[in-house]
Amino acid sequence: MTALTGRRIVTPRATLHLLDTPERPHAEPVLFVHGNVSSATFWTRTAAALPARYRPLAPDLRGFGRSDPDPVDATRGLRDHASDLIALLAALDIPRAHLVGWSLGGGVVLEMLRTRPADVLSATLVNPVSPYGFGGTHGDDGTLNSPDGAGSGGGTGNPEFVRRIQEGDRTAESPLSPRSVLNAYYVKPPFRTDPASEDAYVDSMLGTRTGDDHYPGDSVPSAAWPGTAPGTRGVLNCLAPTHFRVDDLHTINPKPPILWIRGADDVIVSDTSVFDLAHLGALGAVPGWDGTPAQPMVRQTRHALDLYAEAGGTVREVVVPDAGHAVHIERPKEFGAALLDILAEGARTA
Repeated sequence: MTALTGRRIVTPRATLHLLDTPERPHAEPVLFVHGNVSSATFWTRTAAALPARYRPLAPDLRGFGRSDPDPVDATRGLRDHASDLIALLAALDIPRAHLVGWSLGGGVVLEMLRTRPADVLSATLVNPVSPYGFGGTHGDDGTLNSPDGAGSGGGTGNPEFVRRIQEGDRTAESPLSPRSVLNAYYVKPPFRTDPASEDAYVDSMLGTRTGDDHYPGDSVPSAAWPGTAPGTRGVLNCLAPTHFRVDDLHTINPKPPILWIRGADDVIVSDTSVFDLAHLGALGAVPGWDGTPAQPMVRQTRHALDLYAEAGGTVREVVVPDAGHAVHIERPKEFGAALLDILAEGARTA
């Protein structure tokens, strides 16, 4: 296992905390992008296990971990985060890199791939957010349920979960404490990592900045069910389908190889996500459900990647059985093997 060094990198856009291996300046760079309510800590074991030919880089996104709490302009979708990471690579004098993104980070990788395809050696999407955002859509092509994006954005966050982050709750006394959410939803129960790692992951979750500019973000009322629509600030709004939509991925050139790897039993990014208000409405957990269909998140990702493959791109889908949302933590051997394969393919085809 390689020791990772933490340092702060100042760029014209933001100051980000980075876990790095600076002793490998000429190795192939692999940029790991974490998900929502987490930080680079969730990548430490995966990054440290890479062979010496690679240089792992794991930043904390703005408003997460030890990076500066710059506000998130949700009207740019995930472009604030993508632009931050492009600036980070420039500051490190890295012209091209492999990209690995988990959950929200998968959306950031899609945005970077769409923006700078010639600078991407390969792209790995780990249980990624749908290319058509999170919540508020139906159909394989991500058709909006309502023009204002109702059912997505900052108003869909659970206030009790937010409160427990703000209070630094490290207990498991509530099903909405970060530790309980980690063990019930990030991974597939009864999986538990070792106690020291679990504590580190909980601390990582508690490093999430909260409020209108961060998590969950602001919201506006909607006449459409469930009565809330995306605002313009914060993390959940930058995932809203009115702000984030990558429906032109198949048009980019060149087309780096893509690995899509996911846990078969993920309940966060799923065609029946327990974080999608429409699915919860169908279950009777959100009142007044009017029949709005659940978002088919996996089918939407497959639709976008099928278009990419039909246009000449290379896509490999790997479904890891008996694993949930954090497949890289739950099944490190299977994940590591698939990752090394796509890194090698990206280097060959560059």
